[in-house]
Amino acid sequence: MNIPKGKKIYFASDNHLGAPNKKASLPREKKFVAWLDEIKKDAAAIFLMGDLFDFWFEYKTVVPKGFTRTLGKLAEISDSGIPIYYFVGNHDLWMNGYFEEELNIPVYHKPKEFTFNDTSFFIGHGDGLGPGDKGYKRMKKVFTNRFCKWLFRWLHPDLGVKLAQYLSVENKLISGEEDAKFLGEDNEWLIQYCKRKQSEKHRDFYIFGHRHLPLEIALENNSKYINLGDWINYYTYGVFDGTTMELKTYSHQFK
Repeated sequence: MNIPKGKKIYFASDNHLGAPNKKASLPREKKFVAWLDEIKKDAAAIFLMGDLFDFWFEYKTVVPKGFTRTLGKLAEISDSGIPIYYFVGNHDLWMNGYFEEELNIPVYHKPKEFTFNDTSFFIGHGDGLGPGDKGYKRMKKVFTNRFCKWLFRWLHPDLGVKLAQYLSVENKLISGEEDAKFLGEDNEWLIQYCKRKQSEKHRDFYIFGHRHLPLEIALENNSKYINLGDWINYYTYGVFDGTTMELKTYSHQFK
């Protein structure tokens, strides 16, 4: 993808809309929508890196209630011709066509490589990658199993969504999250993952979410691992202008 002069690529991750409840989530959603409204003026593309929602499950004829502001803004931006790419996270594993059909937004379930102006990017949410985290990796296999998803779909949405929201907040094994504290390069599984991928093939940037920490870590051969942070505590996002990749903070306030 060639980035036209004056245009930029934007990256954001881990909004967890709906958590811990609708009232607390609403100001964060309004802030995110305001950010989308601002960046559409010079966006060549937008990458949403997972966990936009704290829970998302698509029944055949039902999707979770709410998030109208966000979905409407994404539809508007997509309809205007600005491409949006979505990478599912550990809280929204169960996407099954709604974003593609209603919003014209492609959805990816695994990391993917992109090239912008001859600069290579390896992009994904980040859950279950690298060494360790074996408990979550086993749980993820259950969540993505077709039979298990079929069983869950038989629960009435009022019951299924309520149960999943409770587990999302209370069970850290299911959420796949650790406390958002930097553990050091040797103990950060995503950094270890990026180092291994870099030893196999050079990429200029590795862009991930999931850790809820804004991080910029230098790798070998002038490569860099960037974690996008979140839209709960940091309101950080990434922007690539065709030459430079930066982490920035959105400061607009909503109540």
